[in-house]
Amino acid sequence: MRKTFLFLAVFTFAFQLFAADTNAPAPLKIGAADAAYYYDQEMIVTGKVVQVTIRPTVTFLNLDEKFPGSPLAVVIFHGHSHFFGNVNALKGKSIEIKGKIKNYHDKPEIVLNSTSQLTVLGVTNLNLFLKPVAPAGNVLPTSSPTNSIPEIM
Repeated sequence: MRKTFLFLAVFTFAFQLFAADTNAPAPLKIGAADAAYYYDQEMIVTGKVVQVTIRPTVTFLNLDEKFPGSPLAVVIFHGHSHFFGNVNALKGKSIEIKGKIKNYHDKPEIVLNSTSQLTVLGVTNLNLFLKPVAPAGNVLPTSSPTNSIPEIM
């Protein structure tokens, strides 16, 4: 009887620990204009990609307004850019970004390290959506797709 009680007590405690992890509150969903109020917090930010800027070491997606007026910059560093394929396909699309909002030069930004942080609203398969597309009759370059795409401002 004592072993049964001990087993139930341990099982109950373990279940409560497991439940606490799975019942953690989901990040809040906010619009890009509110991002500056949530520095250092994990959030889901929604907005429309109005500008895609590709540099040799970093890619920027500006939401709702072009730089410098954009209320949130989404940053993809070169080491992760190959995960995202043709980011120019995001221009004009409404997206959700999940991540910690950081303060960079008094402007909010979220750094993307994984495609799981990005949701394109109305798109069910992000990998197919962002898949690089070669012009008719041409072969895709073997280097990172973001290095071969011209900057769009």
